[in-house]
Amino acid sequence: MSAIEIQGLFKSLGGRPVLRGVDLPVERGEILVIIGRSGCGKTVLLKHMIGLMKPDGGRVLVDGVELGLLSERELDRTRLKFGMLFQEAALFDSLTVFENVGFALLEHTKMSRESIRARVKECLALVGLDDVEDLYPEALSGGMKKRVGLARAVAMSPEIILYDEPTSGVDPLMGGEINLLIQKLRDQLNVTSLVVTHDLESALKIGDRIALLEGGRIVALGTPAEFQAMNDPVVREFFRS
Repeated sequence: MSAIEIQGLFKSLGGRPVLRGVDLPVERGEILVIIGRSGCGKTVLLKHMIGLMKPDGGRVLVDGVELGLLSERELDRTRLKFGMLFQEAALFDSLTVFENVGFALLEHTKMSRESIRARVKECLALVGLDDVEDLYPEALSGGMKKRVGLARAVAMSPEIILYDEPTSGVDPLMGGEINLLIQKLRDQLNVTSLVVTHDLESALKIGDRIALLEGGRIVALGTPAEFQAMNDPVVREFFRS
């Protein structure tokens, strides 16, 4: 059974079709990268995977369970299987790094504050940060904010991590470090990873498989080697763009 199974997904926004019948399995333990041009619907697709959007047609299944059939309480429990790195890290400016990373632990567990602080330090160490718990986001660089966002994404020990444009807004060197972190977290935590990006270079470096979203559909799917060898004109055009 796939970790996530997307079947015939349709979605329109403001009367404009965005997803036009997306079919896509996400296998357990893999890094699947969805690439596509800006505005093609990659983030919309991510939001369907955690039930933040409801499809106009089709289904999204997580561990074989259709999200559209769940109650709000059941959906909330299912969302705890996910961690997410948002495009701009989406840290709470008024909270410290400790409070940002430990937010879900404070809200959804009965762990003591001391235990949460230990877990936060563990997660920050995973992403290469030490002694930043008491800082506020305004004191962090763009790359550090991404790392704090990653630490928050793994704090609840998720089974699946979703990454929305993880290398956007950082320099190429930091982008490379973020890519290495995505692979490190997959290997150390044995999580399923789904990355959406328009960065083809990153996709080829970290993806076990790559899916190209174009025209509201997945038009190509394969390993990086298979993807590079495809003669499909849409794929070749993406390489040239």
